[in-house]
Amino acid sequence: MRGIDSDVLVVGAGMAGLTAATRSLDLGSSVIVIEKAEAVGGSAQFAGYAWTAPSHEVMDAVNPNGDISLRRALVDGFTSGIAWIRSLGVDCADAVPVLRYGRGHQFDTNQYIDECRRRIRADGGLHTGAETLELLSEDGVVVGARVRLQDGTEREIRARATILATGGFQGNREMVNMHIHPAAAEMPLRSNPTSNGGGLRLAEAVGAAAGTDRSGFYGHLIPTGVNFRDPGDFVALSLYYSEHALLFNLENRRFVDETLGDHLTTMALLDQTESRGLLVADARVYREWITGSYVQGAVAIDKFDLTQRRGGRCGLAESLEELAYLPEDWGYDGAAIAEQIRAINSVGADAQPPRRHDYAPLAQGPFYVIEACPALTFPFHGIRIDAHGRVLSHAGAAIPGLFAAGSDAGGLYDHAYAGGIAPALVFGLAAADQAANDRLSLAEGNRTSRSSI
Repeated sequence: MRGIDSDVLVVGAGMAGLTAATRSLDLGSSVIVIEKAEAVGGSAQFAGYAWTAPSHEVMDAVNPNGDISLRRALVDGFTSGIAWIRSLGVDCADAVPVLRYGRGHQFDTNQYIDECRRRIRADGGLHTGAETLELLSEDGVVVGARVRLQDGTEREIRARATILATGGFQGNREMVNMHIHPAAAEMPLRSNPTSNGGGLRLAEAVGAAAGTDRSGFYGHLIPTGVNFRDPGDFVALSLYYSEHALLFNLENRRFVDETLGDHLTTMALLDQTESRGLLVADARVYREWITGSYVQGAVAIDKFDLTQRRGGRCGLAESLEELAYLPEDWGYDGAAIAEQIRAINSVGADAQPPRRHDYAPLAQGPFYVIEACPALTFPFHGIRIDAHGRVLSHAGAAIPGLFAAGSDAGGLYDHAYAGGIAPALVFGLAAADQAANDRLSLAEGNRTSRSSI
């Protein structure tokens, strides 16, 4: 088996992997990238913003159970990450508000992917349609991996640093059920299907620790019964406006504070009967949020109209009384739901569950009804890392030579969310920087040893 030598081996060519590889090249390292799909980019192809919490205080408030060192590193590294995107000549807009608490930048993700791919390919280090079979470890140090290239030949790639960036395990039904929720595998996949847990399996085989089970996932509500036709639907069908609406389960009750955000409501719905619920909005919400831009600069899509055209469960009630005529086979008591909406309108922000943040009554007919279910983008469970992207063992020590970034890494979020592209960017850069520092330290140590002989 003919071997290949490189300073850095990157497994996975999504946002985190391409970032780590391109930064490594910029720092003078030789790089090989192994991607099992035929094309690079992963789920980053469908994103458009890099965003996160603007300060430690905000991050701590919205993500109190996440690893504190990773929370700090994400906030501290975000500005440098945006500067890195711009340094590649990629269009990146000024900061705008994202959700209620975030700040982020719209940028051309496909331009970024193409620029990274161009630089890596020019260096001759990109292999698509390839599979990483196992990590190579010697005396507790990861020294590369055994891979199968597209032509079927197997190679040992010897590398001083190996960076795992395969995008999580959302494409693996067994792992999704085990680490997220027993019903999680039934969720529609709002992501590329090639991320099936390869990075986590490789890391665990050499003694890596993983994050906390059942720490949640990132996803959004979508209309039930409407399939994704293409990746463009990942955004088009997401019911981001749910934080301004009311959501009822099959027991005809609210079970979550919707105002906290659609991404958190999505996690809560997974735990309800049949993981489906009735989302009710009024004319004001339709005008201001259903047909408006979720984030400044984003294309506005009429989610209700799209759901109707695609055959989803939806309906229009001219008044709350008309909710009593919901189709019986949907399983909801529309009259009971209407009565609760009236009660919530009269109580306002003190309604149960507590309505924190701004609240306006749903009182302007007509009322827009869509049955929703959760869709999965990526899990929060993954390989434990430190702030430099180094993979940690069960004892908490860094495993020499091994790094992880992006959705392969766990511990950052726990039933909370403050961006997906931003962590891939920040920790992809951090892993590349630390790998380069390790290489330079080793070279300096070798020079010192030779001079003392």
